Order: sequence, then C-alpha cells, then structure tokens
Amino acid sequence: MIPTTYLATLLLMILSMLCWGSWANTMKMAGRWRFELYYFDYVIGVMLSATVAAFTFGSLETVIPGSDQVLFPFLDNLAVTGKRQMALAAGGGVVFNLANLLLVAAISVAGLAVAFPVGIGLALIVGAVLNYVINPAGRPELVFGGVALVVLAIVMTAMAYTALSRQRAAEKPAEAPPERGKRGKPGARKASPWKGLGLSLAAGVLMGLFYPLVEMSKQGDLGLGPYAAAFCFAVGVLVSTPVFNLFFMNLPVEGEPVGFRDYLTGTSRQHALGVLGGIIWSVGTISNFVAASAPKTVNVGPAVSYAMGQGATLVSTLWGLLVWKEFAGANTGVKARIWLMLVLYAAGLGLLSIAPLYR
Repeated sequence: MIPTTYLATLLLMILSMLCWGSWANTMKMAGRWRFELYYFDYVIGVMLSATVAAFTFGSLETVIPGSDQVLFPFLDNLAVTGKRQMALAAGGGVVFNLANLLLVAAISVAGLAVAFPVGIGLALIVGAVLNYVINPAGRPELVFGGVALVVLAIVMTAMAYTALSRQRAAEKPAEAPPERGKRGKPGARKASPWKGLGLSLAAGVLMGLFYPLVEMSKQGDLGLGPYAAAFCFAVGVLVSTPVFNLFFMNLPVEGEPVGFRDYLTGTSRQHALGVLGGIIWSVGTISNFVAASAPKTVNVGPAVSYAMGQGATLVSTLWGLLVWKEFAGANTGVKARIWLMLVLYAAGLGLLSIAPLYR
C-alpha cells in the first residue's frame, strides 16, 4: 500500500515528523532509567512494528499507477530481490543504530542543548545533500533554500539551549551522580562539554549516511519495496544492538557500568515505555520510507522526505516548551532565540513542502 496523491504523501511525511519528534518522550517518562537499558526495549518495539507492517500493509501486491511496475508482497519481494539490496537496507539499520546510540549518549552527557540540535542538524545537511544527489526531486533552489532555513533554525536552537544551560548552571549546584541502572536528571552534567559535542557530531555524520543506503536498496526493478526495506533495516538494528550497546554498558559515557542484571530491575512501566518508544519511532520511519516510494507523479523525493523528517527537531522543541516546561525561568534572550527558531523552521519546512510542485 503506497500513496497515490501528493496530499497523501505529504501527510505520511508529517506523520513521520511527528513520530520522530515524539518517541523520546517515552524516555523522559521512564524517569531515571539509564539509556543503555531503555534501548533494549526500544529495539524490541522497532522490530515488532516493522514485522507487523511487513505482514499486513506490505503483503499486498500493488501496481504503481501510470506504469507497469509492480510492488511485490513482502515475502515475494525478499525472494526475488538481490542479497546486495537486503544488505544495503540492513547496513542502513546498523549505521543508524550506532548513530542513534551516540545521539542518546550525547543527550545523557550534554543534554539537548548540544546533542539534539548539533547531531540532527549535521544529519540534515549530510542526508539531504546526499539524497538529492542520488535522486533529485523538486526545484533545487527551493529544496536547498528550505534546508538552509532549517539549518539556521537548528543553530538558533543550539544557541538557546546552550545559553539556558549556562544560566541554570550558574543558579543550581551540581547534583550527586545517579545510581546504577538509573539515568541522571536533566541538567546534572558532570562530563566535559567537548565530550557531548564530539558524540553529537559523530552521531550527526552517521545519521546522515543511513538514509542513502536505504534508498539504494530500493533502486532497480527488483529492489526492495518500502516495507521490505523497513524490515531489513529493523533486522540490522536488532542484530547490531547487543554489540553497540554492550560497549556503552561496559564503558559508559556517564555513570557506572551497568549489566543485564540491572535491566531486570526495571519496572513493567519502564519496559513498556521503551517498547512504545520503538514503535512510535518505527511508525515514523515506515511512513517516511513509504512516502519516498510513492509514484513519480506524486513523489516528493527522498531528499525532501528526509529533510521534512528532520522537522522532528521542531516537534521535540514544542514538546519541551509546552509539556515538559524545559524553558521555565529562561531569560528574555533565550526565549527570543526559541521564537526565532520556530519562525525559521516553519519557513524552511514550507519551502520543502512546495518544492516538488515546481519541478
């Protein structure tokens, strides 16, 4: 099942943006639960939702309107496609998984002030440029003009969060380190800011590289369909998690090492929130893959699709402002930067939305 109108494609991208910007709420709702332990449940949710989507929406044979091209059902797609395509999609999952773990680790060390704006901002630059080179769609001046505005908004967000961190650091003494298996409260940062910045930059580079791998796995007459690509991608995430996460558990970026025994101490609510977070993220990813695979007449292209997905930064900021009250007590300068960021982001996403209409 794929969209057959531009509106349906755009709605899928908006859903993707909302999911990518909202899944991290489950991590905050889990309280002082270490991200290394949360991540195991998160991956279960990713694999579960990708499997369900593959055997439901992905198991219908679809003829692309206006052409003779057929999207095979999920199992048939895996049977006829090449191992290279499956390896590319799974490789994209591996690259993403390392990037996502680095990003979550950076949030744990430096907070959203550095990790989210810097990491996702750099991913946007790398991913949008590479995707446009692979599969151009939309007027380049509108695409890259929108990307530029979003980048400016991300920079403004980073400045606002950094200023807020300095303000709160001057007002509040450092807190005691968290217990084993627990995640420190936001704002209690012991590590050097350079560690957080380095983790964010590394996450951003890798985050920008995974999407082109997935796009290449779908190319050709026998390439993967969006649901098969999402399943192979999820397998890459699942297989690589024990390797990557074991490293973070034994050599943590913050706090004491944790083991699998600590994972068993989590409450049912904490485990359920981790699974829910993975499901929310996976729904957004599948929506993004499906939108990028729409017929050419209504296809917005992977460059625009990926860049629109980065509007998750805007969604996350709104969650922080309106629900988690992260900017409570911020000075006038910080609030001005945040409002300017919202305007820049809205303008950038507007340009990206209309770019495919002017080919």
